[in-house]
Amino acid sequence: MTEGTLALLIPFAFFALVGLLAWMVLYFRQRKNLEVQQTIRMALERGHELAPGLIEQLGNGAAQPKRDTRIGIIWIAVALGMAMMGFFAPDPTGNAFKGMLAMGSIPLMIGIAYLLMSRMARAPRPA
Repeated sequence: MTEGTLALLIPFAFFALVGLLAWMVLYFRQRKNLEVQQTIRMALERGHELAPGLIEQLGNGAAQPKRDTRIGIIWIAVALGMAMMGFFAPDPTGNAFKGMLAMGSIPLMIGIAYLLMSRMARAPRPA
């Protein structure tokens, strides 16, 4: 295998890895949800009643302000880590810092969006 061929395979391997990781997350989340659904179905078939707290918890998947806050903080930390990586890169021109700031702006905006969603979920709703 020549260096040129290897250089072409590196980007493909990166995107294949990202795709594989995304597939794994979605697949195992779907499996977990399916197992929860089967467990609840079996409990109902055997005549057990579901607790009101459990029903509320299952139906309240969209509004979880604490979870959104944690995820937002993690995304902002990833953005700060990218900026620090560019700052400490041995590049006298400063292009590495600018490039990493540009790349870090995406996780920064995702983190800010999660923090805004957690704020909106906590806000009292008008009657």
